[in-house]
Amino acid sequence: MKILVCISNVPDTTSKINFTEGDTKFDTNGVQFVINPNDEFGLTRAMWFKEKQGAAVHVATVGGAQTEPTIRKALAIGADEAIRVNAEPTDGFFVAKQLAEVVKNGGYDLVIAGRESIDYNGGMVPGILATLLDMNFVNTCINLEVDGENATAIREIDGGKEKISTSLPLVIGGQKGLVEESDLRIPNMRGIMQARQKKLNVVEPVNAPQPTHDQKFEKPAPKGPVKLVDAGNVGELVELLHNEAKVI
Repeated sequence: MKILVCISNVPDTTSKINFTEGDTKFDTNGVQFVINPNDEFGLTRAMWFKEKQGAAVHVATVGGAQTEPTIRKALAIGADEAIRVNAEPTDGFFVAKQLAEVVKNGGYDLVIAGRESIDYNGGMVPGILATLLDMNFVNTCINLEVDGENATAIREIDGGKEKISTSLPLVIGGQKGLVEESDLRIPNMRGIMQARQKKLNVVEPVNAPQPTHDQKFEKPAPKGPVKLVDAGNVGELVELLHNEAKVI
C-alpha cells in the first residue's frame, strides 16, 4: 500500500497573531510554524500502517521554501519521502488541484488529509481532492482499518459515530481519534539525522484557478469588562442578562 499524507504548515496555536499592510497580510515575524494538528493525527496513523503492514508513506505540502522545516519534521517522524509543490497555498481549490497532480503522478492507494487546517479552517481541500481524483471519500474520520483493497472507517457525525465500509483508492479527512494524542510522535535524534538523507522533491505547480482571494483580516473584538453579582441577588443577575447581555 502506498500512502500520501497531506501536510499543512500552520502557526502554532500559542503564537501571537498580527497583520500588516492595513490588515491585508498575515505577519509571520516571530511566529512558530508546525504540522497542522489534524494532519499530524493522520501522519501518525500512516506510520502505524507502515509498521504493521509495510506501507510506503510519503508526505506532500503546497508552500514555499519556508515550509521545509515542517515537512522535514514529518520525515523525521518516519515518512519515507516528501514532495513540496512550490506555490503559496492561497486558495483551497488551488491547493487541492496541486495535491491531485501529486497523487496522479505518485499512484497512491490512500490519501490522508486533515479535516481542516487550524489557520483558515476552510475544510474544503479533502473533499475537492477526492472529487478531482474520483476516489472514495470519508470526512471527519476518527478510525481507519485497511485489509487489502477494503477499508473500514468510523466517522464522527452529529450526535454519534458512523461505521463505513469502503475500498481503495480512498481519500480521508482525518482528525483527533485516528490516533490518541498520547500516540503522537516526537522526532528523536536518529529520526532527525535520517531525515537529512531522505528525498525532498520540489515540483512546480500546475496551472489552476484561484477562485478566492483574501481581502482583509480582522481580530475578534476584545472581551468587555466583567460585572460581578452577589450569589444571592438572582433578580439583579436576571435583569443584567436580559437588559445588558440580551441573552434571555
